[in-house]
Amino acid sequence: MNWRKSTYSSGGEGDTCVEIAELPTRTAVRDSKSPTRATLSFPTPAFTALVEHIKGGRNSDRFCGESTPPVG
Repeated sequence: MNWRKSTYSSGGEGDTCVEIAELPTRTAVRDSKSPTRATLSFPTPAFTALVEHIKGGRNSDRFCGESTPPVG
């Protein structure tokens, strides 16, 4: 898989949160701080919907560095 850092992850000190890999029908997601741990995989349409939801601003500030997961 070819992993790349998500544009929604930020951190100038190497603390970027999320990497993604685009597969033929799915998008894989992993924590860049623990790349050997679990990887999640979503159907491409579901991942696209999630990104569009985040772009809308709802809960977008709660994905990295928060102990409480997004609600909604």
